[in-house]
Amino acid sequence: MTSEAIRDPKKDDLLTPQNSAFVIIDYQPVQVNSIASMDRQLLVNNIVGTCKAAVAYGLPIVHSTVNVKTGLNKPPIGQINKVLGEFPTYDRTSINSWEDVEFRKAVEATGRKKLIMTALWTEACLTFPALDALREGYEVYVVADAVGGTSVTAHEMALRRIEQAGGKMISVAQLFCELQRDWQRRDTVPAFMNLFIETGGTAGLQFSYDRT
Repeated sequence: MTSEAIRDPKKDDLLTPQNSAFVIIDYQPVQVNSIASMDRQLLVNNIVGTCKAAVAYGLPIVHSTVNVKTGLNKPPIGQINKVLGEFPTYDRTSINSWEDVEFRKAVEATGRKKLIMTALWTEACLTFPALDALREGYEVYVVADAVGGTSVTAHEMALRRIEQAGGKMISVAQLFCELQRDWQRRDTVPAFMNLFIETGGTAGLQFSYDRT
């Protein structure tokens, strides 16, 4: 039962805390309340768990919102702010965040080529920057059960388009396990276990979502 020596975490083909960055886009009340591709409460539960994983494993985090400064939209839902409130947000007017200069510079500044991407909606605010990032040589990993669209079809066609362009689909649970990888990495085991408990993996817990 001897684990092999830890592979170079920066060059590993799998996701590691040292080679990936987390991108989260537009988890704001209007977007959350318009999701029809999955249960909204489960969606919130999953994205909150994904955010907590990014924080627990020390990933660089790029958080973007749309139209908050213009007054046309509200800030991220409270559950997201509770986890990511200490991180800066990059507000924009473009539907495609990759067309926002500050957002793109923030992604580049992470120095990471593996992007764990989440956004609402799948068919627009996720697909467009994912396709642009892929074209520019990034690897895109979509947390498929933490994103959603305005219909099942819209969501599924968007994921298919990203995958056809070379993006990779992962799940919330897969992300947790891939970042942890070995029980011998004891420093993060408590957080690893809590992530499963809080996302309902062992206790069925769920978060309510902000309807305001």
